[in-house]
Amino acid sequence: MNFDDTPQEAAFRAEAKAWIAANAPKQYEEELKRSSLGRTALNGANVLDVAKAWQKKKADAGWACLHWPKEYGGRGASPIERVIWQQEEGAFGKLSFTFIIGHGMCGPTMMAYAGEEHKRRYLPPLASGEDIWCQLFSEPAGGSDVAGLRTRAEKRGDDWIINGQKIWTSGAHYSDYGILLTRTDPTVLKHKGLTMFFLSMKGPGIEIRPIKQANGNSDFNEVYFTDVKIPDSQRLGAVNDGWNVSLTTLMNERMSIGAGIATGFPELFEFCSNLMLEDGPAIDDASVRAKLAQWAVRASGLKYTNMRAISALSRGERPGPENSIGKLVAGSMIQDISAYAMDLQGAAGVLSGPEDAEVAGKFQAMLLRAPGTRIEGGTDEIMRNIIAERVLGLPGDIRVDKDVPFNQIPTRGRN
Repeated sequence: MNFDDTPQEAAFRAEAKAWIAANAPKQYEEELKRSSLGRTALNGANVLDVAKAWQKKKADAGWACLHWPKEYGGRGASPIERVIWQQEEGAFGKLSFTFIIGHGMCGPTMMAYAGEEHKRRYLPPLASGEDIWCQLFSEPAGGSDVAGLRTRAEKRGDDWIINGQKIWTSGAHYSDYGILLTRTDPTVLKHKGLTMFFLSMKGPGIEIRPIKQANGNSDFNEVYFTDVKIPDSQRLGAVNDGWNVSLTTLMNERMSIGAGIATGFPELFEFCSNLMLEDGPAIDDASVRAKLAQWAVRASGLKYTNMRAISALSRGERPGPENSIGKLVAGSMIQDISAYAMDLQGAAGVLSGPEDAEVAGKFQAMLLRAPGTRIEGGTDEIMRNIIAERVLGLPGDIRVDKDVPFNQIPTRGRN
């Protein structure tokens, strides 16, 4: 690994740092620094509005979606320059979470499979934050099996008619567009009969129902499709080749989510450094120090594993499995850390409101959000399978439906 910037990278870093210092919404910096996984709120301002304004300002100055081609709203920068920007953006980068699905997953899929006219029409407003996109994959009966989906797309003339349901769709309630994976042929193997489209989320026949989460937020949604019409021109890839198209989305999803997931360790260390227990400062307690040491080792491991990915990007190579490892470790880590912090708070740990709870309810918000983190972008079990099969070369999971047409796979209530 090489931790030093090349002269070109150093010049880029200096330019990015200067522009951020001159243009970032500094009035929100302290609140953004204090925000945590599960709770990002700004007093007197709507986070979505602030995020869109910051993204538009970046786009106007050529700092949005840096690695995208210029004609699609990007800068044509190198992957390592994108990493440098993220490092320098700091707390203001939390405003970009609104766009992580569109920029990290939908955009690359559109670039790979949409026609040139559609790319030039839809990608620049996506890069600038004027349009927000979502990803419509998961379904109630499918669980982590993306290929088990049942939402049907039937061809009628030059259009496709969509009927079905998606669930856990992040940001669907404020999205303008989405990419949608459907089943177009149930008589073939389940991975073979899928087709991908993109569509407006504001069209007729689409019903969006936000899901109330344990932390009081509604980031996820159920989405229902009733005779929704999509022109064939909005198909991404060939008919029944949607699985291969979806792999582009999923690959970028691992990279977008896995590389930047929080662990909660910096927050816990600061908390323990200031907390007074009955016997004195928490940081002086041997059991607390032992716990902190364990998590410090994990956090350091994640940091340097991510550095390997950054070094690979700097050399123009494709990163290995680092992001799957990062998501698996960090997802469980933040849950364990937030639960431990609440134990240290004692009776105050049952309070979750930012006005009443210790440390403004930061760890309570983390704990309530943590299960979603371990599910979204691939469950812990999926991450372990990826690492086991694709990295360690272990035998694949037993699949009883491997050579069975989708409409012949036994389901509950079907003989």
